[in-house]
Amino acid sequence: MGIMEVSEALQIAKEREIDLVEIAPNSDPRTCKLMDFGKFRYQQTKKNRGQKKPVNKRKEVKLRPKVGDHDFNVKVERARRFLSKGHKVLVTMMFRGREMVHVDLGMDLLHRFAGELEDCSKIEKEPSREARNRMNMILVNKG
Repeated sequence: MGIMEVSEALQIAKEREIDLVEIAPNSDPRTCKLMDFGKFRYQQTKKNRGQKKPVNKRKEVKLRPKVGDHDFNVKVERARRFLSKGHKVLVTMMFRGREMVHVDLGMDLLHRFAGELEDCSKIEKEPSREARNRMNMILVNKG
């Protein structure tokens, strides 16, 4: 169209029943655009919706008080891999039957688990009993 006065641009916007949007108010001459502003905002929110950053998920590793050394090491390495990808790790100690009497063994095992991963993680939530038969601890990446 070319350069025109603001009053002319407003007149054209009223005739076409669209909005006159000021793009660069500090430039000389000021820059305006004729557009449907509601449609523009809708398209922007739709475009931004697809660009949301993925939320870090919480992964879970389950243990039992009678876990063997090899199984324990496998669980530690799995948790290390989750932590390296930026996930939080929920370590759950499951008790069954008479194991519930020896909660202290489960607590020691969770502290040992955290000790194995102290080079790459820190404890976000200390080990605590959540229910009658389970104990939880949350680890997060140090970085």
